[in-house]
Amino acid sequence: MEHDVVAAPRLTESASAVFAVLAQAGSATRPQLASLAGLSKPTVSSAVAELESAGLAAPSGTASSGTGRSAAVYRLGPGAGAVLAVDLGPELTRVRGCALDGSLLAEVTAPRAEAADAVREALGALPAALPPRAIVIAVGDVTAPSGKGAQMRPATAKAGPVFDAVAVALPPGVPVHLENNVNCAALAELHEGAAQGRATFAYLRVGVGVGLGIVIGGQVVRGANGAAGELARLPYPWDDGSEPRLEALEEYMGARSLLRRAAEAWRETDGPCPETAEQLFALAGEGRAPARAVVARHAADVGRLAAAVTAVLDPGLIVLGGSTGADPRLLPGVRAELARLSWPTEVVSSTVGDLGTVVGAARLAVARGVRTVTEPGRRKD
Repeated sequence: MEHDVVAAPRLTESASAVFAVLAQAGSATRPQLASLAGLSKPTVSSAVAELESAGLAAPSGTASSGTGRSAAVYRLGPGAGAVLAVDLGPELTRVRGCALDGSLLAEVTAPRAEAADAVREALGALPAALPPRAIVIAVGDVTAPSGKGAQMRPATAKAGPVFDAVAVALPPGVPVHLENNVNCAALAELHEGAAQGRATFAYLRVGVGVGLGIVIGGQVVRGANGAAGELARLPYPWDDGSEPRLEALEEYMGARSLLRRAAEAWRETDGPCPETAEQLFALAGEGRAPARAVVARHAADVGRLAAAVTAVLDPGLIVLGGSTGADPRLLPGVRAELARLSWPTEVVSSTVGDLGTVVGAARLAVARGVRTVTEPGRRKD
């Protein structure tokens, strides 16, 4: 299904403010909008009429007030549009289409090699009446400034031809933003996961690779080059007679090396050697001695990495995520090693799981979509 790119109308400042709070609230009466936007009731009435005439707001029923009178309830109209979030994961691509109030409109999961088809399928599932307002693509890479469509490129070449195919599949003319996948997952933890209510924390992902999402004052810290939290670049190994190698820490901490260490520790009498990290952790949970030893060593390694994070950031809270990091069986060992090497810091497991990156990307896409409606060409009331 083709979606035409429709420019947002120029709104007055009050209409822009009301649209923003309506998008966040999902639905509201005029008195509620006045309270949320900090505007007078007559100003809100005028703003709602402006939004209705532009198709950006629409009535959706009534609600009874305490006085027994009924008030019209408003929600976003079809002219508000939709956004797309794409998580280009190492194995799977997850795509979500959302309205600007955050409600889910489409969801597709496919192998990474079929990422472009997944994007097309999700776009095709969006209602034709909703113009696309913004697209966020989460990549396991340092990200460059925003741009449009196929002009966008990650800062390095990790995304590869899969990214190029996805860029071609996007509707032309729609603003596209690239974001690091770990930063997206950190946003999901902040708003919907283990870090709710915590304005400052660190999200430490350990899986195929390692990465850090840094949230300070409720905002993701990206750094001067968009590379804040690139733990793979920490010098490693760093000892007498050892020469640090580029991204050697990620190689050591990653799931492939974890399974290699398990294979080295395994004996014929231990039964079949685990072929995946999930199998390894399951065997550890069953009490199998070699699996428990490998997992305990991995927990200590993660704890040392957490101690490095704490030494620099003092985040107060570290949320562990990733295909191995999120396993709660790591927590005791991580906490013990962190306590041995650093000062008291709370450590918890992720609660958003594998969907964290696409959930965070969708939240970011919604925020950017709202801005495409409220910011261009605003005029005075």
